[in-house]
Amino acid sequence: MHTAIIMDGNGRWARARNLRREAGHRAGARAVDAVIRAAARHGVTTLTLYAFSSDNWFRPHAEVEALFGLLRRYLMTQTERCLAQSLRLNVIGRRDRLSAELRRQIEHSEALTADCTRMHVRIAVDYSARHSIMQAGRLAGAAAAQPADYLRLLGEVSHSAPPAPAVDLLIRTGGERRLSDFLLWECAYAELHFVDCLWPDFDAAAFAQALADYAGRQRRFGRVAAANDAALEHA
Repeated sequence: MHTAIIMDGNGRWARARNLRREAGHRAGARAVDAVIRAAARHGVTTLTLYAFSSDNWFRPHAEVEALFGLLRRYLMTQTERCLAQSLRLNVIGRRDRLSAELRRQIEHSEALTADCTRMHVRIAVDYSARHSIMQAGRLAGAAAAQPADYLRLLGEVSHSAPPAPAVDLLIRTGGERRLSDFLLWECAYAELHFVDCLWPDFDAAAFAQALADYAGRQRRFGRVAAANDAALEHA
């Protein structure tokens, strides 16, 4: 199962407490830890977290630097824990605009956890689904690629190792109801789960509720439900 999360609401969480936005991002990082542990317990095989979109470069410089500092510290402090729990770390998205120091830390964390098999944890940084789709299209050329081939190409251009399957469940916190240029191809048939709570308040119980909601849905992928087919045959 591939679960993806748009982690929205850190800034609003901080503002409601008269704190700087950076404090909200620090609280959001703690929520990341709780949700990764919960996802592993529930048997999720791929978890993709939207940490920094390509559009986030337009945010204030101090906030951007704080976000990248949090990512560096997260990779430095959590890689060993992920290794112990057999969680494979992977940062997806563009890397040409990241600092050399951050790229080295990303590559180090990915190399250390490359053989882990319990869960593939992908953190989307400087990520844009539209950019990835355009880049994959250039690689595909004129050849008529199958959806599975395109998933592989998307993984290649986004530095996903291994390439991830299509998304089964997309969760967005913070009360918004949009995809925000996140995994557009991979979410073609994803079930969508929107919650009003801000990301720092999203915990293991909220994650379990999202999985329970997903389990109660019927995924038909454009087909007619089997029960309806049987009813029509006997009509």
